[in-house]
Amino acid sequence: MLLSKDGNHQQARRACTRRNFLRAGTGIAASLLLVPLPLQAKSRHERKLSFHNTHTGEDTAAVYWAEGTYQADGKQEIDEILRDHRTDEIYPIDTDLLDLLYLLQVQVQSNRAFQIISGYRSPATNAALRKKSTGVAKRSYHMQGKAIDIRLPGCDLENLHQAALAMRAGGVGYYPGSGFIHVDVGPYRSW
Repeated sequence: MLLSKDGNHQQARRACTRRNFLRAGTGIAASLLLVPLPLQAKSRHERKLSFHNTHTGEDTAAVYWAEGTYQADGKQEIDEILRDHRTDEIYPIDTDLLDLLYLLQVQVQSNRAFQIISGYRSPATNAALRKKSTGVAKRSYHMQGKAIDIRLPGCDLENLHQAALAMRAGGVGYYPGSGFIHVDVGPYRSW
């Protein structure tokens, strides 16, 4: 959500939380039916996500779904940019996670690129990170391509966090000190 230059946070908060796509639906894909009509017409034909990897400096904008089906080329681009940057290991990212990110972007009314803090993590990387921090789960959804740590330029981190919570689509972690949120497509929970 782009905040106005005068800092109108109330307007931004209303925009970020005015829709709750997943409370009415039973899954992420079903929630796409609740997208506002002007966006719904486009979403029937294609879903596109843009990313900037903060560790590698790489950027991509990929159509991952079009005309009713997931697109192998777009999915491959996303899998590559979300790879474990420490090992260069690529892993297939869960399409439910991509749909969650797409809906989150719609909810906060942004078309900016997500900044990737952490996408896929190999088991070796996850184990190494666990040794350094108590905040890394032993069975992290990152190792299954079902989690991502992100920020979204132009959207206040608290507003992005609240929008993700409102979706009730999986796990949502809030790390304001580090400037990112975690979202995953596991069971609904927050921290």
